[in-house]
Amino acid sequence: MLPNRGTWLPVFRPAVATALALVATLSAQETPRLANSGPVVLYENAHLIPGDGRPAIDRAALLVRDGRIARVGRAGEVGLPQGAARVDLTGKTVMPTLINVHTHVGFQRGATYVPENYGRQTILDDLNRALYFGITAVVSQGIDPGDTALRIRAEQAAGTLGGARLFLAGRGIGFPNAGPGADAYRGIAYSVTTPEQGRQAVREQAALKVDLIKIWVDDRNGRAPRMTPDVSHAIIDEAHKHGLKVNAHVFYLSDVQDLVAAGIDGFAHLARDKELDDATVQAIVRRGVVMMTTLGTPERTTHTNVPPSLASWLDGPVREAAPGAMIDRVKAGFAGRDEATASANRERYAILQRTVAKLAKAGARIALGSDTGIQDHPFGITDHRELELLVEAGMTPMQVLIAATSTSAAYLKLADEGALAAGKRANFMVLDANPLDDITNTRRIAAVYVNGREVDRRALPIR
Repeated sequence: MLPNRGTWLPVFRPAVATALALVATLSAQETPRLANSGPVVLYENAHLIPGDGRPAIDRAALLVRDGRIARVGRAGEVGLPQGAARVDLTGKTVMPTLINVHTHVGFQRGATYVPENYGRQTILDDLNRALYFGITAVVSQGIDPGDTALRIRAEQAAGTLGGARLFLAGRGIGFPNAGPGADAYRGIAYSVTTPEQGRQAVREQAALKVDLIKIWVDDRNGRAPRMTPDVSHAIIDEAHKHGLKVNAHVFYLSDVQDLVAAGIDGFAHLARDKELDDATVQAIVRRGVVMMTTLGTPERTTHTNVPPSLASWLDGPVREAAPGAMIDRVKAGFAGRDEATASANRERYAILQRTVAKLAKAGARIALGSDTGIQDHPFGITDHRELELLVEAGMTPMQVLIAATSTSAAYLKLADEGALAAGKRANFMVLDANPLDDITNTRRIAAVYVNGREVDRRALPIR
């Protein structure tokens, strides 16, 4: 497990010796920042996956200058500028870092998941663990009480705090008892029943400068009334007036259809009662609605034991960045059910798989959204697992990598992130194997770079 150093400043390991001299010249105030700084470096001979749909480049050349990508091409075609360093990445794969648009920070500490865990240190642990696994931006969707997460976001914007960059939906909005059901979340969501109450909740969150609005629309397995269209439509309208996107938690296909027509921006879950019909899929594509698949939670219930590929990862590299009690809880979630129950769950889960395949075939905007951070779904572990499940559901590895990088970046309006192209931030991972051959190779991380500087992953303070 990595050392606990409390509140931390970004820890970088220079990729080349020339970077050491640069870091030494920075003032104490400048050193912690994630701002663009670093030598000119040419990374050569890796297999490069741009992340935006362009074909991968074999024996690529990636020129980084002052924290941004200056040029991408083939080795031998990109000249070495005077004074630049050269790094040979033969046998490696380079791809953009990941961006996850559906997470929940601050509640899991080891094997415990209780309201008392929520706070600065637990949030920072989540963000640092995400960065360790190559995830450089996350959206916490709707269960962040108080101002702790807002303060962390402000410190990151000021360049005085690191970890994965945090985006927030603040407090989500639902009908009475329709917010998240776990004991850890009770009382966080707005409870509304009228259009004006919904609009007022949006105005309050907009005043806090949240990044988007989250709503819970379904009946939460019968424990709450479904949000009525007059209220959900009013929330969408009010949010759009404030320049905010709205993500919806749904269960029923009928709610998906209504919300698409009403102008929803994204779905934090797929419809789970029925497979999406062709007309609804086409409407989603036509309106550019972003779909977050969140396959991990229902897929886990289809097993009677931990899948072998996941078990070997959890018992190996993951232990460098997660306490044993947390890993044991993750593994326990796959076991302990009989085959009849698992088989019934597989039939229900197949609805989601068919929906994912339909969406991908139709060209829908699928983004990485894995519900990371809910109980026993830790940061880093859950995100990479979601990539594997998307391929199993019928997406190609290239489609999955696009979803986890450029599509997610575009949804957050991160114009200079999410792809390896000239002018973009040099946020990238170096992998020991090619995820286009096997998507689980995204877990084989050799290095993570933020703004052109290598993160010292082993020095990240994670409990």
